[in-house]
Amino acid sequence: MEGGISLKIIISNAKGDPIYEQIYKQMKDMIIAGKLKEGDMLPSIRGLAKDLRISVITTKRAYDELEKDGFINSVAGKGSFVAEKNLELIREENLKKMESYMEKIWELAKVCGMSADEVMEMFQIMGKDVEG
Repeated sequence: MEGGISLKIIISNAKGDPIYEQIYKQMKDMIIAGKLKEGDMLPSIRGLAKDLRISVITTKRAYDELEKDGFINSVAGKGSFVAEKNLELIREENLKKMESYMEKIWELAKVCGMSADEVMEMFQIMGKDVEG
């Protein structure tokens, strides 16, 4: 049983990330962004491995990680599907992204010689622009 939607996953040998992590991250990002919707059937592990010209074991590992983290559900004999959106999980992912961006901001602030007060003032000014 093939089935499932077509995924545009790009595997890069230039990246240092393992292939299963690249698949995991791209699929997770598609789910969080709503490009993959709740209940969508994913390609079979074998089908995706064939499309990407990689090992079935590598694809299975990515699917296992997605399931472990609550992004997909696998049903024996039927396939893998996008799990119901867990808003708390999505919020947590977005908080992690924000923290990563904030770390970069603090690194740049140090390079620019900015104080914490100056950075906070910049955030406040930008926040007013965003709020309208």
